This record gives sequence, C-alpha cells and structure tokens, in this order.
Amino acid sequence: MKEIVFVGVSGGVDSSLSAALLVEAGYDVVGVYMKNWTTDLPGAKCPWAEDLADAKRVTVQLGIPFKVFDFQKKYRSLVVDYMISEYQAGRTPNPDIMCNQEIKFGLFLQTALTNGANLIATGHYAQVETRNKRRGARLLKAKDANKDQTYFLYRVTEKALTQTLFPIGHLTKPQVRAEAAKRGLITAHKKDSQGICFVGSVGIRDFLSQFIKTAPGNIIDKDTGKIIGRHDGAIFYTFGQRHGLSVGGGLPYYVVGKNMANNEVYVSTNLNHKSFWHNEIQLTDLHWINEPAAANKTYQVRLRHRASLIDCQIESNTIKLASAERIIAPGQSAVIYDGEVVLGGGIVCT
Repeated sequence: MKEIVFVGVSGGVDSSLSAALLVEAGYDVVGVYMKNWTTDLPGAKCPWAEDLADAKRVTVQLGIPFKVFDFQKKYRSLVVDYMISEYQAGRTPNPDIMCNQEIKFGLFLQTALTNGANLIATGHYAQVETRNKRRGARLLKAKDANKDQTYFLYRVTEKALTQTLFPIGHLTKPQVRAEAAKRGLITAHKKDSQGICFVGSVGIRDFLSQFIKTAPGNIIDKDTGKIIGRHDGAIFYTFGQRHGLSVGGGLPYYVVGKNMANNEVYVSTNLNHKSFWHNEIQLTDLHWINEPAAANKTYQVRLRHRASLIDCQIESNTIKLASAERIIAPGQSAVIYDGEVVLGGGIVCT
C-alpha cells in the first residue's frame, strides 16, 4: 500500500517540483496550500490569492488532489503576535523560524496526520537522515550551500523529522528550475518570494506601523551622551543597523543599543565598540533536535542566514567563539552544526 504524503504547495517552483518528484517516486500525494495570511497592507497587496491559484494549477498538472488548510487564526497568534511582541520588547525576532516550528512542522503536520497522511513534505532546501527507529532522524544541510535553509529549521523536533520529506534537498536551485521546466510545471520560472515570510514584499517598518503606535525619540551618541538626531520609533531600529538613521555628516553611525522604556536609540561611529564584538554569546530557549551538544567539543555556529560558520564550543547556554565576532541582535538565532548535521540552537539574549 502506498504511503500518503501531504505536500505543502505554496505556488512556488520549489514546492511544485517537490510534489512532482513525490508523484514520480510512487507516493500517494495530496497537495496542500496553507492559508496563513490574507490581509493587504497600504501600498502592498498580499500575494496569497495568486499563490493559491498557482498551487492549484500545479496540482491539476500533476493530477493529484488539492486541499486548503486555513491556519490564519493560529498563524496570527503563534507567529505574527509573537513577532510584534518581540519588537515591542526591543528584540529582533525571526518569524520564519517560528513559522516552521509552530505552523509547518507543528500545525500542518498534525492536521495532515489527522486527515490520513503518513508523511508531510515541503520544498525546503534541507535533508533528513533517517537512522533507525530507536535513533530517529537527523537534520542535514542541503546540497546547495547558497540556498540551504537549515538555519530556519533548527527548532523542528526529531519526531517531526521522522515524518517529513524534503524532496529537493539534494538539488541546487538551478537544477530545481531546470527539472521543473523539463516537466512543464507552470511555476518553473516564477520568481522567488521576497520580504516578510507571510506578507510578501512589504518592509518590516511598514508592517509594524499597522499594529503598533510609535513615537519619535532621541538618537544618542553612546560614547558622548549627546543627542545627535531624532528617530520615529525605537522599535524600528536593530542592533548593528547603519542605514535609516538620518544622522548627517562625518563617519557613519551604527546602532549599538536601545532603551525601549525611554524610546532612545544609542549609536556609535566606532566599529570596534565593545557592544559590537564578543567572544561569548548567551542563549535562551535552547532547542536540540537530537541530543544536546557536548562540552569540550568543537562545533560550528551560524549567526545569520548564509553567514559563514564559526568554530565554537558550548557550555550550558553559552557559546564560546574561537575568536571575537560581531554580535547579532537579541532575538535572532544562533544555530549549531556538527559538520553537515544541525544540532539545534537558541535565541540570542545578549
């Protein structure tokens, strides 16, 4: 009897080819569009209707059933409200990571299994190594290092991985487009989506402005204590940010801190400022996919999507870096790797 796979089809080329490959591999495939966000914002139309139409066209091409799972309420509470509250607290969250944890490999997986699926699949650039029933599965990097999405997947559970397929993880992006074109898929040459994961091309400032009341405040030179400019809301500024400060003349300024209670943004022209560079990173909300990282062993950490891997060691909730690195904004994620294997990671708190 064929295994039933519910594949998330987003209307893009990656999920389209994933569905096609699953059909060719002999699975009983059902295409599912996750309706997560449908709200238009001023000057930015949410592309959900077009994506839904493309997803349905692909399933018609492939001759597979098509379903729509409406996750809007849960998405708002689990992803959007989380993102807004994090910005209000002065942190810089990553909604893509939360979407994967709560929606795609949480709610979608649960709903698919309830509706008769044995497995789910998505178009992520990642790979799963299934070991055995006792040892479960591990998350591995994708073949295409430039498109690898494991940074966004580190909070997925081992149990979810044992029930998940990543059909294009062994392919590069050019290969995906070529294989989609060879099969005549209508999304073969469709551009990749940009911007906030669930909204589209709208910027984070425009998005937050629809939900949060902001007020102007002072931009303060961290080294001298002098007020050197004004901002339109501390919530919009991220640690390390250079552009958008509107502080004219001289050397460029960088954001080195914020005081949300006083609505103040602190900046410096000194790229060697002590706020920027650290040998240690403190994490909170740690998540290990399989077993926790071992002490006194060298691993690698990725501090930003597509950033170079940095040698490190793990002690409790502290990452000790091999050399001082420019720190990332609180609220972002640090992801730990052991070669090709994704171990897990946590949220940066300092």
